[in-house]
Amino acid sequence: MESHSMFAELLFADKAKYVAAKRAVEFVEDGMKLGLGTGSTAAWMVRCLAERVHKEGLRIQGVPTSTRTADLARELGLEVITLDEAGRLDITIDGTDEFDANLSLIKGGGGALLQEKIVASASDKMIVIADFDKRVTHLGQFPLPIEVLGFGLKSSQSQIAGLLTAQDVAGREITTRMAGDVPFVTDEGNYILDLHLGKIVDPKKLAIALNQVPGVVENGLFINICDLVVLGASDGTVEEQTKS
Repeated sequence: MESHSMFAELLFADKAKYVAAKRAVEFVEDGMKLGLGTGSTAAWMVRCLAERVHKEGLRIQGVPTSTRTADLARELGLEVITLDEAGRLDITIDGTDEFDANLSLIKGGGGALLQEKIVASASDKMIVIADFDKRVTHLGQFPLPIEVLGFGLKSSQSQIAGLLTAQDVAGREITTRMAGDVPFVTDEGNYILDLHLGKIVDPKKLAIALNQVPGVVENGLFINICDLVVLGASDGTVEEQTKS
């Protein structure tokens, strides 16, 4: 695939994702073990990574964060291994639903937050690729995903609702994520509750509180995990942002 012609043919929104992904994979070096994120932006990263591997003969191993990413990586000829086989990872590259000046993230819009957080936490460095729309002053405009067990779902939801009363947030609506007429099910067989909070003043405090609720497997707040955000724009410009 030829990069320049590919860029010219891309849709407006995809151009920003593509240029950010292309920059992010420049951090990859021969012999690295990588965490491969999930979602539309991360899919561009997997394509750009495969392009580098085939052009330059890079030897890399990828740990995917979902079955979708694993399928795409294998289809493009990348070597896929498990996290247990890999041990420590050099870099994880993933997308995000929102990020703030501290590089705190909300992730999980694609439903893969649990594997994404485990893989990112096992990496020496996490690089996030995004377009400029994902940069916010306060997290929370994007609904915060919480992965929960199906057992006692209503009980967990009730306890989450209770703890939100003590949190500094703008809204407190909770919805069960659906896939058509039935609840969405994650790769681990769990459900997702989306918290419509509007504004989260203290993400770290909220993340700790949520994970104390029995039945909560993990929350979509990524605190002190991301090291660098690579921002792409549809005109082809790229910007890198570190913690302010």
